[in-house]
Amino acid sequence: MKVDVDIRRLSAKPMEGMGKPLPRDQLARNVAATAAAGNVAGALDLLVTYAGASHYLLARDDLLEETGLKFIVTSDWPFDLVRRLGIELANSQNRSSEMEKCLSLLQPRLLFLPDDVSVPYGIDRQYSALSFCVGRIRLSLLLLFPEEAVPSPERLREIALLTGYCVSFGIASEAKTVRDIDLTERELECLFWIAEGKTSDEIAMILGISRNTINNYITSVMRKTATKTRSEAIAYAVRNNLV
Repeated sequence: MKVDVDIRRLSAKPMEGMGKPLPRDQLARNVAATAAAGNVAGALDLLVTYAGASHYLLARDDLLEETGLKFIVTSDWPFDLVRRLGIELANSQNRSSEMEKCLSLLQPRLLFLPDDVSVPYGIDRQYSALSFCVGRIRLSLLLLFPEEAVPSPERLREIALLTGYCVSFGIASEAKTVRDIDLTERELECLFWIAEGKTSDEIAMILGISRNTINNYITSVMRKTATKTRSEAIAYAVRNNLV
């Protein structure tokens, strides 16, 4: 999934600009049409209004430890708040085990913004966070709300599922780019297993082929992706949704 951050969107928007929520059926049609046109931010605007939220932040959990704001897919949160919260999100990820991350999927959490950050006027310091997966990509949707206006967990889960649906359009459109790299199925399998931390010997046992053949596949992957080490190849694969 391409990470595309528009800093102009990372600003507070006036509460009076929130429109009336659409009926569910019409919302689904509009969201699908908007996402299919490549406008994930526009689709999220529709979903945020439906949820009764004021601001959204869609982040890739697998990029939280990178520097800068590359973990953001799209957001209209105030810029200073996003920069400050990125540290909190990364720390939270590091403290969670893989089992905890799995169990938290589609389970709304109500959290509080750090005391040392300011929020737009009329916005509650409590915000919701939901994690979900699209393919092998794990994302988090963070929503700010007007004061005392957090919706039910059922509505939040519905929004997360629809957000995943929107994001899937972007993943599908980028699948062509992945295929342009021209990796074979065996090369993709080897790339997946080295990303899982497996050695050449272990991959050979899993796939039932020789260690030398595995090394040849991995060498081919690094040549095609213009990477020099297995770690670089894994990082490339994560950035380009290959694993």
